[in-house]
Amino acid sequence: MSLTHLNEKGEAQMVDVGGKPPTDRIATAAGEIHMRPKTLAQIIAGNAKKGDVLGVARVAGIMAAKHTHELIPLCHPLLLTKIGVDFEIDEPNSTIRITATVKNNGQTGVEMEALTAVSVAALTIYDMAKAMEKTMIIDNIRLLYKEGGKSGVFRREDA
Repeated sequence: MSLTHLNEKGEAQMVDVGGKPPTDRIATAAGEIHMRPKTLAQIIAGNAKKGDVLGVARVAGIMAAKHTHELIPLCHPLLLTKIGVDFEIDEPNSTIRITATVKNNGQTGVEMEALTAVSVAALTIYDMAKAMEKTMIIDNIRLLYKEGGKSGVFRREDA
């Protein structure tokens, strides 16, 4: 097995993708943040002291996807063509489900950008609601789907 992120001396390196043809690529990731029902009710009602929790978390997720290469070592800076961050409120389980979809036409995939968008959106929800509750749990961040490039399509079976 060849390790792509190490050179012949065993030192870390960014993979050279310059010879790969650009292809349309898409990735969708998801995660959850669990909280007390009262906290979720205040977020839904827009009563958080810091403002519109989900609106700010959406922008934070989008910004995070755009800056993934600055956060994750050896990730390539990418020209992203679409970033979507969506929320699903699950009141019976007092959970907010976060989904991020990222697209580009390039030489490397966008899985890390989608995962980073979900992670930072969840962290932003926590930050904006922590005055109401510090026991929130960020959970189950995972890749749901990706397509494009040599490895083709991946679809999580439990998605």
